[in-house]
Amino acid sequence: MSWTDERVELLKKLWAEGLSASQIASELGGITRNAVIGKVHRLGLSGRGKTTAQQPKARKPRTTNTATPARPRPTRSVGNTALKADYEPAPSPVVVARPSPVHELEIPPEERATILSLNEHRCKWPIGDPTREDFYFCGRHKEAGKPYCDHHASVAYQPVGDRRRDRRPNKD
Repeated sequence: MSWTDERVELLKKLWAEGLSASQIASELGGITRNAVIGKVHRLGLSGRGKTTAQQPKARKPRTTNTATPARPRPTRSVGNTALKADYEPAPSPVVVARPSPVHELEIPPEERATILSLNEHRCKWPIGDPTREDFYFCGRHKEAGKPYCDHHASVAYQPVGDRRRDRRPNKD
């Protein structure tokens, strides 16, 4: 399909009347909505007339009727609502897990490791602030296949049962 002068003039007329691109495409025949939008854009036809369907309808003034009680607003729901209750449950209490105090090992300076002295047999637990000069790694002997010594592995890894227990609300 090519854009003849007659079809372009009809497009301009229908666009000015406020027809949608889909309506114009069906009126012209053999053309898509996107082709109409593209041609309108290339022609620079931005101003449009308003059809009666596009004009906002006048609203009736709101009246308050005291005879009928106001309906309760539905609760806002997110996600699958097929099995949700009709009421909003009370919020559950916030549980803050208190970590057990970690007793840091005192590592003698001769056992401390730097990034250059770490190998597969030394604990890689960082101690201190990496931006400061006194930063070091634990450096104690560790088992093969683990990144940390036994003490730091007990700090880094919690058994699954302990994590579940810590999430339950305190009944104090």
